[in-house]
Parts: sequence; C-alpha cells; structure tokens
Amino acid sequence: MSDNKKKPQKLKARLPRGFVDREAADIRAVNEMTAKIREVYERYGFDPVETPLFEYTDALGKFLPDSDRPNEGVFSLQDDDEQWMSLRYDLTAPLARHVAENFNDIQLPYRTYRAGYVFRNEKPGPGRFRQFMQFDADSVGAPGVQADAEMCMMMADTLEALGIKRGDYVIRVNNRKVLDGVLEAIGLGGDDKAGQRLTVLRAIDKLDKFGPEGVRLLLGEGRKDESGDFTKGAGLNSDDITLLIGFLHSTVSIQSREIGFADGAESVGTKLMPHALFPYDGNRLVANERFSEGIAELSTIRTIVHASDYGPDRIKIDPSVVRGLEYYTGPVYEAELTFDVTNEKGEKVVFGSVGGGGRYDGLVSRFMGQPVPATGFSIGVSRLMTALKNLGKLGQDEVLAPVLVTVMDGDAEAMGRYQRFTQALRNEGIRAEMYQGNWKKFGNQLKYADRRNCPIAIIQGGDERANGEVQIKDLIEGKRLSGEITDNTEWREARVAQIVVPEAELVARVKEILSHQAEDRARGK
Repeated sequence: MSDNKKKPQKLKARLPRGFVDREAADIRAVNEMTAKIREVYERYGFDPVETPLFEYTDALGKFLPDSDRPNEGVFSLQDDDEQWMSLRYDLTAPLARHVAENFNDIQLPYRTYRAGYVFRNEKPGPGRFRQFMQFDADSVGAPGVQADAEMCMMMADTLEALGIKRGDYVIRVNNRKVLDGVLEAIGLGGDDKAGQRLTVLRAIDKLDKFGPEGVRLLLGEGRKDESGDFTKGAGLNSDDITLLIGFLHSTVSIQSREIGFADGAESVGTKLMPHALFPYDGNRLVANERFSEGIAELSTIRTIVHASDYGPDRIKIDPSVVRGLEYYTGPVYEAELTFDVTNEKGEKVVFGSVGGGGRYDGLVSRFMGQPVPATGFSIGVSRLMTALKNLGKLGQDEVLAPVLVTVMDGDAEAMGRYQRFTQALRNEGIRAEMYQGNWKKFGNQLKYADRRNCPIAIIQGGDERANGEVQIKDLIEGKRLSGEITDNTEWREARVAQIVVPEAELVARVKEILSHQAEDRARGK
C-alpha cells in the first residue's frame, strides 16, 4: 500500500502532565466553599476584582519563582510585538500591576478579594499540580500592622465559617524583619546576597515537608529527592546552618508586652536578649534594627488580636513561618490545619498549611516610584477542599438529578409538547431535562434515567396524549419496591410508584413526589 493510501492515525486523547479535569462534584464543592469564603470577606468590607490570566513577564519581574528566564517556573510566550507574556504565578503580582495602573482612580486603602487559577511551570507530582485555584484578600495602602492583624483574624473567621472548629486550625504569625535580621547577622544582608538569601528562605519554608535534616541539606550543599533529582542548596557553612535550625526550633511566646524565645533566652522589658539561643554575639542581634522592628510589630499584632478575643489557640507567634516568596517585607502568616490525616503511605500526618500571606510593601512601589504599603493572604482552594472533605464538611448537600421527560414521538408537534412540559418544570425551580438521545428505543431512555439517578420520569404516549394526560413514574420508589416488597399486602400499602394525571396537574404532582422523596432521604429510608 502506498504512503498516500495509509489510514490516518487517530489523534491520541491525553491530558497534559500536572493538569486535571474537574468533574461536577468537585466543581460544586468549590462553589459551595468559595461562597462561604466570599461571605466572610464581604463582611470585613472587601470587594471583588478580577485580573487576566496573562501578565507581561516584566510585571512579574524579579519575583519570578526561580530565575529571570521567562519559562523558568512560569509558562511564557511572546506576543506578536515580541513582548514576553506569562501565565500568572500568583494573584498578588497582578493585583500590584492593577493598582499601579489605576492608582488615581482607586480609593486607598483598597480592600479587595479575587479567586482564580494560577500556573506553575514546575515538576508535577502526587498532589502537586501545574494549575490550581487560589482565593486572595488584600489591603493596599494600609501601612499599620493592624491591617496584618485583621488579615489573621479574617483567616481564622474564614476557617470557622467553613466548619473547621477551634483546635483543628491555627494561624501562625512571624515577621520577615525578624528573619532578615537573623540573616544579616550571619552575613546574608545586602543586594549582592539576595539570591542566596532567597534560597535560604525557600529552604526554611520546607521545614514541614522535609523536616530538619532535609532543610539542613537544602541550607548546605543540596538535597536529592526520592526520584534522584538534585536541588542545589544555599551553600551555608555548618555553624550557620546549626544556628538557623536552632532558630526555627525555638518557641516564641508573648507574655504581656514581651516576646521571648523559650530556649533559655532572657527577656528584659520589651528587649530580647537571645544570647542563650544564639551561640554567636547575641548583642549584635539585639542591635539589629530590622530584627527589633520585627519584634515590636509582632508584639503589636499580639495585642490587637488578643484584645479581640483571638487567643493563641487561634492565632499564635511562630518563628518557623517563612513564606517562600521574596516580596514579603514584614509580618507573614500561615493558616495550618492541625488534625491528623492518613497520607498515601498509610502514615498519620498533620494536614498542614492551606494558605498564608504577609506584608509586601515593595510590590506596588516598583511601578510607582513611591511607597505603597500592602498586605494580604491567599487560600489554596484545592487543598482546603480536600481538608473539608476529610472533615465531612463539604459536599453533604446532595444535588438532585433532573426529572427526565421521555420522548415517545419524534415529530415537531410532539417535541414541542415535551419541551413545554420540561420548561413548565424548570419555571417552577425543578431541575428537568428532555431526553436528547435516540428516542426510538424507549428502554434506553429508562436506562439513561437509571444511570443518571433521575428521581422521576415523565411519559406521554398516544393514549395519554389523546386524553390530555401524562404518566409520572416515581423511579426512586419503583426501585425500592422492586427490591424490597415481598407480598401483596406490602405492595398495597406502599406508595404508588406510577400515576396518570391531567397535564395541568403535572408540576404540582411532581413537586409532591419530590417532597416525599426528600422526606425518605431525611429518614435514611
């Protein structure tokens, strides 16, 4: 056979790696969850805004996740004018661009929320996708840490509105100024150390995932994962690594207006004397201005949240909170779920983080040439949805399948009549559909109804049409009767599974049957 006569190859249907198709149940669960989140955000006075999926790559700038190469960490393409555009990596950088571009028309503080997909050009893995949804809230033009404190309180209220009880979550708070002060003290201050500093922060941010030894490797020469892939480390010496690991394991407590590290550190007034925790010159750290500012801001946040009855069981100070992105400049916070789940290895583990954020005073300023303070947080929608399903807090409201209007005749007049029945049901708020397949095989219509778990089928053949009537078949009751009824007495006492009614009574009788079915479900029948 010649090449010209070869049978063409069928296109292979395949899902790109790191992406997922979403089915009806997950879509409805997300809608249910985001509606509750919106209600909390609106109550706090936040308004919605939406930005596009693509931004010019230079608008993301140095805040790209891994390097300045357009396709490293983000998905990028060139426009027809040869400008690089990238799918957004998060929802914060696009907001900064939006605020800067519309600055003269925006009322500050600009309190806004938005939900949408973000994209990461990273290696996919179990539970790690290249496209996922975030739900963000931000306050731009709010310089005081009271805005950060309110963000933490709103995170706590959001989790509780979703049904997560106190004791099953905590909002952990730290300050990047504290972290930057520590890094400066070990020689990682200044612009020339920005890359190494970011590598260190990202390593610290993996504490929950890799544990102390994994972070120790990332702070040093690097770490090889189970697949053999190697991640280059920050290249710190062993003394600095030991110091940082010790810092992460310190327990921060707030007593009155004091913040102290519990590992033997001495606190005097509002000053921290950390020489017991840090084996090098502790006085040098106390003298670090950024470190001192961070401690003072944490103390203020503690005062505000405690005054509003958000105790440490809901919002607490924790020095291990980092947040991996470079643009954070002050308080950073993480929403962590503290209950146990079973992982893919059958091990009991704490569920962990479902969102977080912090202050990013420099992000909008890049476009403005003037200071524009901002703070905000982001919820990982898919991860939080998984948590809520684990708790049985999502998808409990069953979505009823549609009433099926069957088709017994295919001429235009009959189709118009069946469609009229369908619309009459829909107009009364009843989910309904007219069968769209091959109507000539009626048995297939009932099989379709069974697979769809339709509660009711509407049938009108020639005899019913002549009498102006319709059959209403209670498919749920019919299925129960066929499986449970064993004698004539039970059959007579059972609810009738099929009735014939005038067309004018169709909607009322369907409502009546649906009501009976709802009562049966409520009784667990």
